Amino acid sequence: MPELPEVETTCNGIRPHCVGYRITNVVVRNPHLRWPISSDLISMTTGQTIRAISRRGKYILVTLDHGTLIIHLGMSGRLHILPNQTTPAKHDHVDILLDDGHCLRYNDARRFGSMHWAENPTKHFLLRKLGVEPLTEHYDSHYLYTHCQRRRIAIKPLLMNHHIVVGIGNIYASEALFLAGVHPEKIASSISQAETKRIVQYSKDRLKVAIEKGGSTLKDFLHADGKPGYFQHHFHVYGRENEPCHRCQTPIQKIVQAQRATFFCPQCQGA
Repeated sequence: MPELPEVETTCNGIRPHCVGYRITNVVVRNPHLRWPISSDLISMTTGQTIRAISRRGKYILVTLDHGTLIIHLGMSGRLHILPNQTTPAKHDHVDILLDDGHCLRYNDARRFGSMHWAENPTKHFLLRKLGVEPLTEHYDSHYLYTHCQRRRIAIKPLLMNHHIVVGIGNIYASEALFLAGVHPEKIASSISQAETKRIVQYSKDRLKVAIEKGGSTLKDFLHADGKPGYFQHHFHVYGRENEPCHRCQTPIQKIVQAQRATFFCPQCQGA
């Protein structure tokens, strides 16, 4: 599933080709995504100019003259820019045609993504309960420590709770906890202030580096130009089960937390 760096990379890739251009038409070939595309999405967006493209958590926000198009890439979704006469391929479900002769095309093999129009995105059901953004000043050690003290759950699922902090995701939570030297199963309420400071520091660091590297390509993610991301070549623990730790040579272990794979070094992250 594309995580925050992959979504940010997508925004950066499509923004120069979309902002300032008018939507001349929207072609919906298959409305049956995770939530069916509303029948009025075409009429609510056609004729409007794209004013900005931004990100909230893992959601792409396409700001129009009036209202906002909210796009989620799901597990396999991808946006790319093509000439508007390009023959659609399998799983090309939506084209947003622009007045410069190009289109923003949405491809999604598994159809777990979604596309919504919202008059006020902050009140939309997908966005209104999201926590703080991890790359902002609102996500700091005091904020994380306060939330940790209230919960007797493992620290890694807490980091992935989008009501607390939005968009860190599975890969980057594993990587940040390794660098912070914190075991992923450590109970949040027992986390020290020094540990929360390190977790916040490395959460931000890993996300920033991943954005610089264009995100992580594991199975489905590609940039808007069709190129893969490269951060997966910088993983310390994620996806490296039984491989030697880069620091101590201890084999990396894998466990399952909240139905997600967690990777860690039992030596460097001793409980």
